[in-house]
Amino acid sequence: QVQLVESGGGLVQPGGSLRLSCVASGFAFSYYDLNWYRQAPGKERELVASITSDGGSTNYADSVKGRFTISRDNVKKTGYLQMNWLKPEDTAVYYCNVVRNLRNYWGQGTQVTVSS
Repeated sequence: QVQLVESGGGLVQPGGSLRLSCVASGFAFSYYDLNWYRQAPGKERELVASITSDGGSTNYADSVKGRFTISRDNVKKTGYLQMNWLKPEDTAVYYCNVVRNLRNYWGQGTQVTVSS
């Protein structure tokens, strides 16, 4: 079965860093673009970053540009989101996402809390 499992979230102080991981299984991970989304309480789910299947191109939301870096290791079948200079506004549940055959696949999410 298609599976995406996020990890790496936690509690961090403003200005701190975290690296999130998304381990994929059950499908050809290297064929698909990878997205990271986040959703804060009471807010709409937001696309944070995207990376093409081969890792050759990335895109970021303006709110995280310059602070976050998306990457992937297709051998390990793992995507990453490096988050630096974290702000309280980054507090959210972070989800990795793959669109495969017109269907969205999501991980279970990992909580990132940036204290104020």
